[in-house]
Amino acid sequence: MPADPSVQDRQVQGLDALEMAPSRQSDRPTAVRVAARAWAATWPKLAAVAIVLVAWQAVVWSGWRPVYVLPGPDQVLPRLLTEVTSAEFWEAFGVTMRRALTGFALALTVGVFLGLAVTRFRLLRVAIGSLITGLQTMPSIVWFPFAMLLYGISESAIMFVIVLGAAPSIAGGLTSGIDYVSPQLLRAGQAMGLRGVQRYTLLIVPAALPMFVSGLKQGWAFAWRSLMAGELLVIINQQSSIGWALSQARQFNDSEGLLAYVVIVLCVGIVIDVFFNWADRSIRHRWGVTAS
Repeated sequence: MPADPSVQDRQVQGLDALEMAPSRQSDRPTAVRVAARAWAATWPKLAAVAIVLVAWQAVVWSGWRPVYVLPGPDQVLPRLLTEVTSAEFWEAFGVTMRRALTGFALALTVGVFLGLAVTRFRLLRVAIGSLITGLQTMPSIVWFPFAMLLYGISESAIMFVIVLGAAPSIAGGLTSGIDYVSPQLLRAGQAMGLRGVQRYTLLIVPAALPMFVSGLKQGWAFAWRSLMAGELLVIINQQSSIGWALSQARQFNDSEGLLAYVVIVLCVGIVIDVFFNWADRSIRHRWGVTAS
């Protein structure tokens, strides 16, 4: 029995619609696609912030602590807005970020040098490999009395602790990344004539980037924690900084200002984490290890 022409037409139209769907999606403006991806990455974080604010306010309403000790977000957020719109805050923020970036750059230099040396010389790995791991487990605040003994009440003491806190993580991430470079890739590089410095710069280090970025992320976390501890302990001539502002708020029992700066420290950490996640996704996409 011959098929109904109208049924065949509907089937053909359905197939055409299926074929056209991806092309229509790909024809969407680039700005719309970027906005959609940005919203997909942003709304879970906004939802998490909303949940935290609601839980925070619920704890305040429960009367667990007096309001002058634990103020709610309705008091802290306006104070936060006041702080971030003042010139004094940006001066303090600039001092803290300068210290953070300087210390992290020093830790990166030391960590990369140490990681390359450990992977290059087997005897060195046997000698100090466990020491690097042990340094990663030490709380950075332990080093501050010794740092102040060496350098006094100065920024050098803070830099010393930041490097000791962050460099082992960076070195460990680079070492792990190099250890997991495929032997086939190394043999291919050898066949192509890569030797010495070129072998590291053109083959080994790029291949180790995914795990190296993880080490950088962990190193930044240690550096940031070390810096906050340092600014709370090492007060340099009343120099304005985020840690100094936290110390002042605690000294004068300013709970609103204290929590406002705690939120600022948390936000800086989140922003840096977003940057490292973006770098990690970009590298994985370039390496072809992410789903399309």
